[in-house]
Amino acid sequence: MYPTRLSETMSAGNPVPRSRTGSTALRILLGAQLRRLREARGISREEAGAAIRATHSKISRLELGRNSAKERDVADLLTLYGVRDEFEREAILDLARRARTQGWWHRYSDILPSWFETYIGLEEVASAIRTYEVQFIPGLLQVPDYARAVILLRHTGAPPEEIEHRVGLRIARQRLLTEPNAPKLWTVLDEAALRRPMGGREVMREQLRHLIEITELPNVTVQIVPFDAGGHAAAGGPFTILQFPEPDLANVVYIEQINSALYLDKPKDVDDYMEIMDRLCIEAGSVAAGRRLLEEVLAAT
Repeated sequence: MYPTRLSETMSAGNPVPRSRTGSTALRILLGAQLRRLREARGISREEAGAAIRATHSKISRLELGRNSAKERDVADLLTLYGVRDEFEREAILDLARRARTQGWWHRYSDILPSWFETYIGLEEVASAIRTYEVQFIPGLLQVPDYARAVILLRHTGAPPEEIEHRVGLRIARQRLLTEPNAPKLWTVLDEAALRRPMGGREVMREQLRHLIEITELPNVTVQIVPFDAGGHAAAGGPFTILQFPEPDLANVVYIEQINSALYLDKPKDVDDYMEIMDRLCIEAGSVAAGRRLLEEVLAAT
């Protein structure tokens, strides 16, 4: 059985080892440093690739943080880029070693597609997570029975043990919200997400109670866009904005699709979505109004 209340959800089972500087973020930071060093020396990706017996596309993937870098390759690139200072070399090589460390989510690798693994790695180190949802309660706020009902929509033929494994991954992610230096989670929900029945009446009541309870956390904000607000800024559908404290980690807009996801990190794209999110927060009304609506829906469910 999985826990059902906030206090149980966040503390049940064995603690999940975490680092607020996950391997995904470290790969991106390492890649950014290698790119700056290469560009400062006027070296092309083709030349850098030849130095480590690789293609220019591999250098591109390394610089974007999409692939782990072998320590030997990083050492050869540092030599090519003229990095002679031992302290500077060791700092970058140490970053490369730490970037190859597997995250806690590796235990779920059998069910975790690579496009979502990237998201979990970024979610792990975000300082703020702003998300808008239409149909469902966001994964970070789902109770186990609700999560199970949502997962079954996509994996109807999966064996029960796989479904429970997927539920376990979703619940493990939620511990992020109560850790030291937990990120700020700001969720905007369409009223439809509250009224769409998932898993039956009792599951929905449990989920609504959880939403009311979790807003007691100082780092969690939930707003509701009511039906009577009419049309609103986020006509394109759900999205998440991940914001990071490190200057070398660009803020990212995450848009999930059926079998893949979009990661937008160009400043113009991120700014557009930030503007939409800000407008949504205004159109949604106050946090207190959202809590009242949650209580009304719970009473009617």
